[in-house]
Amino acid sequence: MKLLLSALMLLAGATPATAQWLDRPWPGIPRTADGEPDLTAPAPRGPDGHPDLTGVWTGPRPVTLLDPGTLQPWVADLARERQQEYYRTRPFFQCQPSGPETERFGGWKRFLQTPSAIAILEDDLTYRLIHMDGRELEADPLTSWAGYSVGRWDGDTLIVESAGFNDKTWVSRYGISHTEALGMTERYRRPDFGRLQVEVTFTDPGAFTEPWGFTLEMELAADTEMIESVCERNSEDWVGNLADAAERAVSVPPDVLERYVGVYTGIYAGNERTYEVTLSGGQLFATVVGAYGAVGLGAAGVDEGASRLLVPQSETLFEGLGLGYRFIVDDAGVATDLMVIHVTGDYRYSRQR
Repeated sequence: MKLLLSALMLLAGATPATAQWLDRPWPGIPRTADGEPDLTAPAPRGPDGHPDLTGVWTGPRPVTLLDPGTLQPWVADLARERQQEYYRTRPFFQCQPSGPETERFGGWKRFLQTPSAIAILEDDLTYRLIHMDGRELEADPLTSWAGYSVGRWDGDTLIVESAGFNDKTWVSRYGISHTEALGMTERYRRPDFGRLQVEVTFTDPGAFTEPWGFTLEMELAADTEMIESVCERNSEDWVGNLADAAERAVSVPPDVLERYVGVYTGIYAGNERTYEVTLSGGQLFATVVGAYGAVGLGAAGVDEGASRLLVPQSETLFEGLGLGYRFIVDDAGVATDLMVIHVTGDYRYSRQR
């Protein structure tokens, strides 16, 4: 148990300071008859006639399902190593900029648009600048955390080409690296006042066997304001790894594990989340399905969306990639609830089937 709690400390490493902002009506925006923002109204346009993306936007964190075959061998190997240490070197966990990491495309951000430049301000106090003055993307730009970006309009679609990322950043919170040859293409469309559609594609022959990417849709956060979410503690003091948990593993009979198989639902961070627990090869696995879709890691350590191995520390307590999982059982030993042990508290999920 001591080892498990030590491993859980990793989740406290990069703790953001956040707060709720008071409602503050925005002036000059379309509203419905009851005074609410009319998110279905036409998208506003700037002086140049193009859609104006200015505003505060929020959306789900993208979940990218990467086939291990998409990764060069060295990228897959490094991802497995990072999984073993619970991703403690993730830039975000070290209070460093996240750069092109997929998860950071979601969350809160503010767009500020002018005819010559677009700035994207993040709630962690970092920013990106997209040059809109007609310049071409430099062939060999100076590398940086945020990269170098140029944009152009294709009808009502904003196309952004980026390069010049340093190799300190990741493209996935699950340890997927890239080289300094990484290229990124983004397409932004604002079909109406309240929606922003985003499509992102990555290319990097030194890290990936083929281009890959994701899409997401963001919603205008009208009548409110973005508040900072600052990393205040880094991961320097994290302890424990998957190998430690495996060494402390105990043997649990298959018939006992079978009683834990099922679907469990509860509330996490204000959203409904569902855990599906399965049994394969004498081992338990959990797939998390919630506000951001399926998340997890397979045995390869790189397949986001696969199942998470639960390593038994006792007959009812399991370790799963930095989280604790305790099954609450009835008199017959059948699980009725799943308690997920997180640094922020214990979260109870009731068994649905």
